[in-house]
Amino acid sequence: MKIYNYLKETFDKKGAAYLILIDPDKLKLNNAEKFMQKCEESGVDGFLVGGSLMLMGDFENYILELKKISKLPLIIFPGALSQISPNADALLYISVVSGRNPEYLFGNHVIAAPLIKKYQLETLSTGYMIIESGKRTTAEYMSGSQPIPRNKTEIAIATALAAQYMGMKFVYLEAGSGAESSVPYEMVKGVSDYCDIDIIVGGGIRTPEAASKMVKSGANIIVTGNHFEDENNWEVLKQFADAVHYKKSIVV
Repeated sequence: MKIYNYLKETFDKKGAAYLILIDPDKLKLNNAEKFMQKCEESGVDGFLVGGSLMLMGDFENYILELKKISKLPLIIFPGALSQISPNADALLYISVVSGRNPEYLFGNHVIAAPLIKKYQLETLSTGYMIIESGKRTTAEYMSGSQPIPRNKTEIAIATALAAQYMGMKFVYLEAGSGAESSVPYEMVKGVSDYCDIDIIVGGGIRTPEAASKMVKSGANIIVTGNHFEDENNWEVLKQFADAVHYKKSIVV
């Protein structure tokens, strides 16, 4: 099944989808099986894999080993051109539409396109919007982009609409890994009210209640990552999944 269709069916059946971001530099393979099995048992819908930096080396083999562990969709969330692998199920084809760095708007995409074609990777075109979160994030620094101010919902709306009119399937409102503050709920709602494409929200979401409120504000996909790098937090994975899957949830 195409990953885009899988995600749309998940929205229909569960209300929204819940994805876990795996950073290869943070989750070592010797601990990946235990974590990914816990995610499956908890009701997670799939995984994003990637990072702004990549110190661990062999990305392609890392993806291959993860695919042996879990049957859930594995979607590359590329932080660099080196993060492309034929072993994944799909690739977030992200353009940093909140910034003005041409390499992250379109330049790197041209270089990556022939390889994506060769690997026959499904692409999920995504307008990536970095939102001010209280401190400078790795994504902001590496992309050389100014974030959209937290109090400028109108800029977020206009940017998301531009991504929609350019034919993108998703907009991703990103506060950043380990953000002090998540994307404002009113910004998510504003983008949801004005746009017809699906909304991904990530960064700084640390409680099931916050995840639930994001979905109620209009998010279609919730992404968490940094919060679950601490094994002590794994026990609340199911609570997060239940909060996101509001058609099956009683979280208010």
